[in-house]
Amino acid sequence: MTRSTHQAIADDRNASIEIYINGEFFPRDEAKVSVFDSGFLVGDGIWEGIRLHHGQFAFLERHLDRLFSGAAAIDLDIGLDRKGIVDALRSTVDRNAMDDSVHLRLMITRGDKRTPSQHPSNSVGGPNIVIIAEHKLADPVVRDKGITLFTATVRRPPPDTLDQRLNCHSKLHEVIALIQAIHAGADEALMLDPTGAVATCNATNFFIVTDGELWTSTGHYNLHGITRAVTIEVAKADGIITHEKPFSLTDVYAADEAFVTGTFGGLTPVIEVDGRTIGVGGSRPVTAHLRELYHAAVAEDVAR
Repeated sequence: MTRSTHQAIADDRNASIEIYINGEFFPRDEAKVSVFDSGFLVGDGIWEGIRLHHGQFAFLERHLDRLFSGAAAIDLDIGLDRKGIVDALRSTVDRNAMDDSVHLRLMITRGDKRTPSQHPSNSVGGPNIVIIAEHKLADPVVRDKGITLFTATVRRPPPDTLDQRLNCHSKLHEVIALIQAIHAGADEALMLDPTGAVATCNATNFFIVTDGELWTSTGHYNLHGITRAVTIEVAKADGIITHEKPFSLTDVYAADEAFVTGTFGGLTPVIEVDGRTIGVGGSRPVTAHLRELYHAAVAEDVAR
C-alpha cells in the first residue's frame, strides 16, 4: 500500500466542518463554486496551505508574502488586503472551533466567467475565495517509515513556460508525474528539471544529505516552499553546510540520507528512490536533527 506525505489520521469531526466561500459559510456537503469558475475552467488561481498550531497560523507572514506576490505575478486582484485574508482565516477556524493540528487550504481564483474562456475580460463579479479548514494530524507511520520515490519522465517546466515558483492551480504535470510513480510501485514522484538535474517532488521539496552536507535544488524549477526555506535557515544556523545547487540522480543514489519537506508533513524521510535504498542501515540522524530544529522554529514562530 502506498504512503503519502499528505496522509492524515482519520478524524470524524471533518464531516461537519463549515467552509468559507466569499465571506459566507456552508456545510461541507453544500459548499460549491460555479462551473464557470476560472480555476475550474482553466486553472486560473493561486493557493496556500497553512497550518494552525496552538491557535496560531505557522509562518503566516511568509505565506501572505507568497500569496500576494503570486497574485501580483498573475495580475489577480484578490479584493482583500493582508488583514482581510487573516480575518477570513481566523473566522474559518473560529467558526469550526479549531485550535491545533489543523490544515487550511486557502484558494483564490479570478472568479466566474461569462462563458468558458481563458480571457480575463470575461471574468465577472470579482475573485472567488475559498478556505477549507480540516482537522489533520500527520500519520506518524509515514514520518517513521518514510516514503519511496520514482523518477517521473515528466519534467518541471522552465520559468518561461510555467514558473514553478507560482503556487498556482495548474498542477496537471505534477498529477501525471505522481500517477507514473504510483504505477511504478512508489509512493510519490521525483521530478527533474529541463537540464536533467533533480528539481523537486510532485508535491514536496527534495533534499539529500551527503558527507554531513545538506543539498537541495537551485530553486529555479520548484515551488519556494515555506518549509523548504525554514529547513535551509535552521540548517545554516546550526552550522550544517548547505547547498542550493544542481545535482543528478547519481548523487541521489549515493546519498547518505534523503527527505522531503512540506507544510503538512514537515520533514519526511525518503527511504528509496527508483528501487535504490538510500543510506545504510536505516539511520537518518541528520534528518531527525533537522526535524527537531524545524519543530523548534514552528514553536518560536507561533509564540511570536
